[in-house]
Amino acid sequence: MTVYDLSLFVAAGFAASLIAGIAGFAFGLVAASIWLYFLTPLQTTTLIAVFGLVVQGYSVWKLRRALRLERLWPFLLGGVVGVPFGVELLRCADPHHVRQAVGGLLVAFTVYSLASPASRVAAGAGPVADGGIGVLGGVIGGLTGLAGIVPTAWCSIRGWPKDEQRAVFQPVGVTIFLATLVWLGGSGSIASDTAWLVVLGLPAVLLGVCLGMKLYGRLSESGFRKIALALLAVSGVALLIQ
Repeated sequence: MTVYDLSLFVAAGFAASLIAGIAGFAFGLVAASIWLYFLTPLQTTTLIAVFGLVVQGYSVWKLRRALRLERLWPFLLGGVVGVPFGVELLRCADPHHVRQAVGGLLVAFTVYSLASPASRVAAGAGPVADGGIGVLGGVIGGLTGLAGIVPTAWCSIRGWPKDEQRAVFQPVGVTIFLATLVWLGGSGSIASDTAWLVVLGLPAVLLGVCLGMKLYGRLSESGFRKIALALLAVSGVALLIQ
């Protein structure tokens, strides 16, 4: 990698963690949009999982008072179940087709949410539905590193307040990132040359998430919803055109 590539790597890590600190997700989207130009998909997924674990872990700690285990456990269990399938798909599935499918769903969801902010059906959903969302989030997280997009979309249509939303989809993100790293490491899929990139990018990532969380504290409920929907829409479009 050139000095220019390394500079882009660090800058993308800072920008991704800043946005994730504000919205609670989208680290992988922002980072991958730059990193994939000079890193392999496997390196990118690994780095997203490592840094995503740091970013989400810090945010979960800051929002720990809003955590509710009885609400969380179906998402967490589902995420752990889904990750191995996603990692295996990373080896054999056509990444382009996967990105197209996920991108199309995100764009459709954003259009739906703008027309109908909350779903009565989703609002009354139980642990089985939440667990299914966790499984889907785990599959997509293991496959692409974008662990938060499905739980984020689901929490949005459930109509929960912003702290309650983040107290669900961010712990789910931590679980999926951790499971992804364990599965990648256990299968010998982590490249040895990524460790020094973690060391290089970590200070910028920590700085970004700290600033992002400070900005998040100034957001209203409606402001948070608009940012979340905007990032989901951008995520969908970015996946469609990659």
